[in-house]
Amino acid sequence: MSSLDDVDSYGTHPLPTGREGGATMSRAAKETYELYYWPEIQGRGEFVRLALEEAGQPYVDVARLPATQGGGSKAILEVLAGKKNGAPAFAPPILKMGTLWVAQTSLILEVVGARLGLAPKDEASRVLCQQVALTILDLVAEVHESHHPVASGLYYEDQKGEAKKRSAHFLEERVPKYLGYFDRVLGGKEWMVGEALSYCDLLVFQVLAGLSYAFPRAYAREARTVKRLVELGERVAARPRIASYLASKRRVPFSTSGLFRHYAELDG
Repeated sequence: MSSLDDVDSYGTHPLPTGREGGATMSRAAKETYELYYWPEIQGRGEFVRLALEEAGQPYVDVARLPATQGGGSKAILEVLAGKKNGAPAFAPPILKMGTLWVAQTSLILEVVGARLGLAPKDEASRVLCQQVALTILDLVAEVHESHHPVASGLYYEDQKGEAKKRSAHFLEERVPKYLGYFDRVLGGKEWMVGEALSYCDLLVFQVLAGLSYAFPRAYAREARTVKRLVELGERVAARPRIASYLASKRRVPFSTSGLFRHYAELDG
């Protein structure tokens, strides 16, 4: 069986025609994209996976392939070195779309959103969508620093004391500020920006899911104050393609190796 046939492990089902699941299919969407991200963790690559899954876009999660099929971490290192893509990339995720290579999560989502119908059409809304996306990714960076406040190259066990202090501040001050902002942007609307789902909504879903895993006690308290935002996350999770993805082996589970890590002692 080839990697492209193994849709439950490495990609989506064949692309449907027309508008389905909220995403408008373009000619470019008929290509099979290649995602380069570390195979064992969700990380920032998960934001890209969610967009591709929602759009019904065929893709290969390259590093999750066997090494005999060009997969594994070696495939990512080759791209980081510029051996395949012409110019080095700083870090994954990296997405190959035909002959176009794109790195940096927010930029990938901006390009994918425009190609696959997951971004608003008018300029003001597109800018707001990217503004929200960048703010969400700021939150993601602070999530990582809650368990690695000293250095990402050190083990968590080497900085547990600092992590407790950082997490306490993060949960008390930063999480309410971020979630409150996203809740205000949403207001009483169905979706974050515009009249249809965009990649901003997928980002919100993933952040809420991550926070509920990493800090279940603290998240339960905050969720009561941003009920509209929580309901948005539930709407995203209930979408047919997203629900199918979440139940599949394509969804890498949360763990203590990714961005969102559950350490009971950090859950305020």
